[in-house]
Amino acid sequence: MRRRAPRPLRLALERAAGGATPPGLLAEVQAAWPQVAGPVVADESEPVAERDGVVTIACRSAVWTQELELLGRDLEAALNSALSGSGRVAGLRFRTRSATLP
Repeated sequence: MRRRAPRPLRLALERAAGGATPPGLLAEVQAAWPQVAGPVVADESEPVAERDGVVTIACRSAVWTQELELLGRDLEAALNSALSGSGRVAGLRFRTRSATLP
């Protein structure tokens, strides 16, 4: 019997992580955020909470918070378009990340 070569662990982890996403609007927004916001904005911010359809986005600095507040309506529309009816973002709140948050 011939022994198989080891397979990359990455493949198994991707399969397991794909089924481990919790249900809910926040998880859907977190998955869509890098594509919707773009790489630069996604590096400076992240969706951290959701309540009654309003998603809170934590920003790295006050400057990014202010900038994203100006883009809020466009980002909300893009998120709702990306979610394709599976979730409905009622609004976005932008907050500057405190020093204690990662």
